[in-house]
Amino acid sequence: MILPLALLVVSAPAHTFTWKGTDFLLDGQPFQIRSGEMHYNRIPRAYWKDRLLKAKAMGLNTICTYVFWNEHEPEQDKWDFKDNNDVAAFVKEAQKQGLWVIVRPGPYVCSEWEWGGYPYWLANIKDLKIRQNDPKFLNLTDRYLQEVGKRLAPLTIKRGGHIIMCQVENEYGSFGADHEYMERIKRQVQDAGFDCELYTSDGPGQKMLEGGTLPDVLSVVNFGGGAENAFKEFAKFRQNVPRMCGEFWAGWFDHWGSPHAKTNLDAQVKDMDWFMANNVSFNIYMVHGGTNWAFMNGANWTGKGYEPDTTSYDYDAAIAEDGRLTPKWYAFRDAIKRRLGTTEKLPEPPSDVKRIEIPEFNFEEATLLDDGPISLQSGWQTFEELNHPFGFVRYQGWVENATKGKLELEGLQDRAIVSVKGKRIGVLDRRLKETSLDVDIPAESVVMVLVENMGRINFSKELLGERKGLTSIKLNGKPLEVPFSSTIELDSFGEYRFEKGLVPSEPALYRTKFDVKDVGDTYFDMRGWGKGNVWINGYNLGRYWNIGPQQTLYCPAPFLKKGKNEVIVLDLESGKKRTLSSLKDPIFNAG
Repeated sequence: MILPLALLVVSAPAHTFTWKGTDFLLDGQPFQIRSGEMHYNRIPRAYWKDRLLKAKAMGLNTICTYVFWNEHEPEQDKWDFKDNNDVAAFVKEAQKQGLWVIVRPGPYVCSEWEWGGYPYWLANIKDLKIRQNDPKFLNLTDRYLQEVGKRLAPLTIKRGGHIIMCQVENEYGSFGADHEYMERIKRQVQDAGFDCELYTSDGPGQKMLEGGTLPDVLSVVNFGGGAENAFKEFAKFRQNVPRMCGEFWAGWFDHWGSPHAKTNLDAQVKDMDWFMANNVSFNIYMVHGGTNWAFMNGANWTGKGYEPDTTSYDYDAAIAEDGRLTPKWYAFRDAIKRRLGTTEKLPEPPSDVKRIEIPEFNFEEATLLDDGPISLQSGWQTFEELNHPFGFVRYQGWVENATKGKLELEGLQDRAIVSVKGKRIGVLDRRLKETSLDVDIPAESVVMVLVENMGRINFSKELLGERKGLTSIKLNGKPLEVPFSSTIELDSFGEYRFEKGLVPSEPALYRTKFDVKDVGDTYFDMRGWGKGNVWINGYNLGRYWNIGPQQTLYCPAPFLKKGKNEVIVLDLESGKKRTLSSLKDPIFNAG
């Protein structure tokens, strides 16, 4: 058999990327990485090109993205790399637009994302220890990275693609110092086919660098200001290597109930100018934040305790949540352009997407959340034990004799609405460290507890103990009788019985249709509502909550259609007349 000549010749890559001394080298020439972070799954696929071109027009030559394990393996052995999860298509689009790519496949990503990217089902594997040198855990990370490698390894620069670097783990020095674990993850990344330059990223402190780095892997540092001092600190740890800020926090994220984050633009421009003047590479985190759709927001654990993140991941970024260019974008572009001089001409950005307002409309139908499909399980089980990753679980128990005293919810994560005989008697909130109520319960009463998963912790060692729901309901120290758990199904609404004219007094779903003449981006105004989620034509826009700071929900044009559109609103604070409208601009305030 004679093979065609084309199959016998292995073509050389179109480009090369490496480093030597203090320089990155692209095709053998010194190269400053001017990168910005954006995440494919936080941006509607129809807008990938728009966001990439706007980053390029700002002066960037590289795009950085995490890869999210829980998006790609939502259930064990069930893989999803299609539609908005098609990370390979995102990388190819970046290459098409002339941008280099840095990928960060984790398996841990932090990123204010549900459980730092870990899939919930890991919690069901007996004795498994996440983010540690545990064979059970590492067997699963290896399988995950192999699946990612099948899609992305063919896109490295050595194979003709534009992936120039791949990160090993993520800020591990803020978590631990197990170098054997880090070495195992490094080998898994290599075995998955990533033959590009590898690197680790950590804060500039000596303890973080010592804990999170490997001797034969490039190290970069993450910080939000004071670039010159940060690299002076880094120089105490490692020298004669390229200097790069792996995450330049040019913005910040929001927690429910806290003020909207704003950062110091003048200080950020000063750091940007210092990067440009001193040949220091950088990755702006985030150049475009996007949205934590559905139930995918994470949560922090700080000295204040549990702090769930908002749906909007606007991040006070240069490119806003809806893609419009902010004053920060123009300031960064000017800083980069000033240092580039005549060596490189920056392209003009694409025009912003059309924005629309939808006039106020009424809701025609409603149904109680309790009237949906029921899957009763004996005993009190966590979300994880129920194989229910997100949303809500209803718990119940029986009180035979009239009793006064303290009702305790053991292991509560994260927010519970407590009802007796169908009447709400209180709300307990993990944010506020609330776990018990003083009660007076009549004889022969069913106690119902609706628990919401507000987002698994994505940062600190507290993430190790995340198990949503509760473990026991006790009255004066004794567990209630006849314990049951039941999941609330919100993936579809076909089994809910919506009725016209119903004005519920309990957690409820509201449904109607509204007209759109011309589609465009918009923000649904949730002021006047309580707490819940919104679905538009089946797309879960995410959570809203009247405590703020976020008061609107971003709805991109691709989620709408000309003519009739369906909206369903879940509100946990029911009993009022309901209307809804949309705005051209977001609202962030304290409530």
